[in-house]
Amino acid sequence: MATSTTLPLSTNKTLSSSFTSSSLIAKPSQLFLHGRRSQSFKVSCNANNSGEHDKNLDAVDRRNILLGLGGLYGAANVAPLAIASPIPPPDLKSCSKAHINETEEVSYSCCPPKPEDMDSVPYYKFPSMTKLRIRPPAHAADEEYIAKYQLATSRMRELDKDPFDPLGFKQQANIHCAYCNGAYKVGGKELQVHFSWLFFPFHRWYLYFYERILGSLIGDPTFGLPYWNWDHPKGMRLPPMFDREGSSLYDEKRNQSHRNGTIIDLGHFGDEVQTTQLQMMTNNLTLMYRQMITNAPCPLLFFGAPYPLGTDPSPGMGTIENIPHTPVHIWTGDNPRQPNGENMGNFYSAGLDPVFYCHHANVDRMWSEWKAIGGKRRDLSNKDWLNSEFFFYDENRNPYKVKVRDCLDTKKMGYDYAPMPTPWRNFKPIRKTTTGKVNTASLPPASKVFPLAKLDRAISFSINRPASSRTQQEKNEQEEMLTFNKIQYDDRQYVRFDVFLNVDKTVNADELDKAEFAGSYTSLPHVHGDNTTHVTSVTFQLAITELLEDIGLEDEDTIAATLIPKKGGEGISIESAEIKLVDC
Repeated sequence: MATSTTLPLSTNKTLSSSFTSSSLIAKPSQLFLHGRRSQSFKVSCNANNSGEHDKNLDAVDRRNILLGLGGLYGAANVAPLAIASPIPPPDLKSCSKAHINETEEVSYSCCPPKPEDMDSVPYYKFPSMTKLRIRPPAHAADEEYIAKYQLATSRMRELDKDPFDPLGFKQQANIHCAYCNGAYKVGGKELQVHFSWLFFPFHRWYLYFYERILGSLIGDPTFGLPYWNWDHPKGMRLPPMFDREGSSLYDEKRNQSHRNGTIIDLGHFGDEVQTTQLQMMTNNLTLMYRQMITNAPCPLLFFGAPYPLGTDPSPGMGTIENIPHTPVHIWTGDNPRQPNGENMGNFYSAGLDPVFYCHHANVDRMWSEWKAIGGKRRDLSNKDWLNSEFFFYDENRNPYKVKVRDCLDTKKMGYDYAPMPTPWRNFKPIRKTTTGKVNTASLPPASKVFPLAKLDRAISFSINRPASSRTQQEKNEQEEMLTFNKIQYDDRQYVRFDVFLNVDKTVNADELDKAEFAGSYTSLPHVHGDNTTHVTSVTFQLAITELLEDIGLEDEDTIAATLIPKKGGEGISIESAEIKLVDC
């Protein structure tokens, strides 16, 4: 059992004598997302496995490299839920050591101080407010704001003198470590807030309290965290305020080649894309279009797979968690010099870099932007999601339980985002590789190609649709999903394959700025606690209704599909492929 301390349920704003004076070892040693060009990647999520507009824009053409579209969507993403229960807050009494992998533990405790009586911890109620906290885009912040943010972070770091102060910088970072790396268990299984529908609400609550703590440390209840505006060309760099050595916002454990104004790659998985800055920005904008619009027309595709109590963790992540959330972590982390990609490139250490909170502020902003697009893009109504709970300390060191249902409206929570344009809305790929329909009669049918023992080369096949010439009402009611069943591979390996429609295997797979490019399946190496075989089995689905419209195949009964292996294809097997109509 990890060493921790006990806090009284108190409204005192000062630290009580209940904090112990034992030291906290701050040696980073945990892996989240880690990669180098010549090495394998690793992700430690430690879940039990059963089967994880400036003028330059006018000159931007529509070339793009789209990585990781689609994500790790399990079959549960679209299947109706059985009767279950919401995830409860973790039992702090059972909090234990977090793990890097199956053999290595995090070298210090990530557990928070324990209240004297966990059963008496109340539910949080929003305090009264007279003014919204406005979160500004980080790249546009003025020096007065930066000075205030630096001061607040410095004061939070000073609280680390008592390693059990829940408001201290390291204790705040440990929240992320404990919730991801196997320190908590619920229902006899390890708790994991990534790779499922808990991802967005957990991080929203996490940032809510972090932001209020910062404001309290400088006596400014209106202070709002900045957001890293990586979805706009002006924000596609490490925000300069975080790149000032000697500042409380600086972290030396970052990739040094990604400093000094380097344009970020929102599809980054370790290898550097050799292209121009303008091309990289175009790639990023098109990638954002695919992840926010094309591949996320339905709530569960955006939020991630259901994760009620009693089910195995990591059932499948949503589009934005997969990309760009994960690549930004990898891109920022110090993969060249640190063993596990610390700090940002690793779950346990990500919160030790102040830019983590800035990054997740923009991830949180995407939740609001996605709902604003319209259609069926709305919050989930499932009670197991709405009633799931977490545990946090507020700015007065009081412990609270919170529910997902109470974090759906940012304004009710007391904050909003300063508006910025979203140019990615207009970056739908429009160029076509072919002028008509590929001759599907020349391709083997899916029934002859699958089961596929290994995806060691490009594979083209024809596949039948369940319905053609659908009306707009029918499209509104059901999304057409290209579905790959029982994809299996070694979860210690990095894998990726791309999916195209209406092309054959001669397609130039390095040019993804085509309407026919449907998306990609990607997986980073990750550790699941009880999986000794390391064989992962998943179902991968791509929403193709919009693509079929764009490439003029709505009236066709049979279409062509092509899989292009990009990484680890020789270790990928696929049981079957089919197209299904699924209720959104």
